[in-house]
Amino acid sequence: MSDLIRASLDHCVKCTICESFCPVSQVTPLFPGPKYAGPQAERYRGIGVSPDSSIDYCSGCGICTTVCPQDVKIAEINSRARAKLWEERGIPLRNQLIARPSVLGRLGNPVAPLANWALHNRAVRSLVQSVIGVHRDAPMPRFAGRTFQKRSRTHAGAADAPAVVYFHGCGTNFYEPILGEMVVAVLEHNGFRVIIPRQDCCGLPLQSNGNFPAARSYVRRLVANLAPYARQGLPIVANSTSCGLMLKREAHEILGMDDEDLKAVSGSMFDLMEFLLGLHDRGELRTDFGSLPLTVPYHAPCQQRGHGIGKPALDLLALVPDLDTIELEVDCCGIAGTYGLKKEKYEISMAVGKRLFDDIRATGSDIAACDSETCRWQIAHGADVSAVHPVELLHRAYGLDTNGSRRAHAGAAGRRERSGS
Repeated sequence: MSDLIRASLDHCVKCTICESFCPVSQVTPLFPGPKYAGPQAERYRGIGVSPDSSIDYCSGCGICTTVCPQDVKIAEINSRARAKLWEERGIPLRNQLIARPSVLGRLGNPVAPLANWALHNRAVRSLVQSVIGVHRDAPMPRFAGRTFQKRSRTHAGAADAPAVVYFHGCGTNFYEPILGEMVVAVLEHNGFRVIIPRQDCCGLPLQSNGNFPAARSYVRRLVANLAPYARQGLPIVANSTSCGLMLKREAHEILGMDDEDLKAVSGSMFDLMEFLLGLHDRGELRTDFGSLPLTVPYHAPCQQRGHGIGKPALDLLALVPDLDTIELEVDCCGIAGTYGLKKEKYEISMAVGKRLFDDIRATGSDIAACDSETCRWQIAHGADVSAVHPVELLHRAYGLDTNGSRRAHAGAAGRRERSGS
């Protein structure tokens, strides 16, 4: 697979469409653009690692690959080149730390009040910026204290319901467990028994920071837990667009993995909104939505577009009475996972996201919707609004409590199964 990625550069006709769409090169001269840093420079990397460190300023958003009319895997070429660069130079401690969200989550959640105070204290953050290199103003989520895995451990479900496997990811587990409960409630309301296997990080942050060996290890451990369900023919749904894409495609293409468990999981992986829209298209989605009189700007994150599934959240939200969803046309919020946390890249990430922040504020709404957790944190930080996953709006329109029961009127009781823990 990796050879096919590199070979795709020969299809580059230097049309510069990728340059026109690149959100990073438009705001800083430190990144010369995806064509120059990708296909053009890759031709010379065969004789050794390029001394040009500008490749590290690529955010990895993937827009260049998405818009390329010749199907050149530009972002993937750049990701592999960045890994080679850091393999030669050594990955900084900062990049090693922020690329392990499950490790940070396990350390921070037991002492959540103290950790949250430190992460949002100006003096502490300034010290962290000086010592480690994480920008003092970069958006940081709050540790939940009790993980989604622990919160869902005691629940069981009816054995006769069709099953779906939930891949919740690190963001939901350590920072947004209530979101995970909403996902389960919505799936249960639609008649599913939700299986929640034990799981860890998908390896994407490590991949993005150039540590391919560690990323592959995380992928192998994760798919080993998910593959048995995939081989039973069960769908696996992910509410994190980037984590889902990692197992769908990126671990194959960028990490070059040819793992049988990964193949099984990839073939069964669905983005949550993709899965729910598929139910609707087959006439199987419950549409007993109540009125939700809100105006909500919606941002489709870069990694969501990489799935090649359109924008299913827009179609689903259109089913909710009185919900006015505004589709935003800005390509990128700028955060790109851990990219915008770094002190040398924070200002770049905010410059990339400025038009999105301005467009959200222009709607006059105090709430926005986005499928990616890191993008939501960036939007809340940059636009000063509440940012939610689209499933939260569906959950509210269904009138559900997080335990799956209807708030407004009687409905089908939720069902849940805890498996593999």
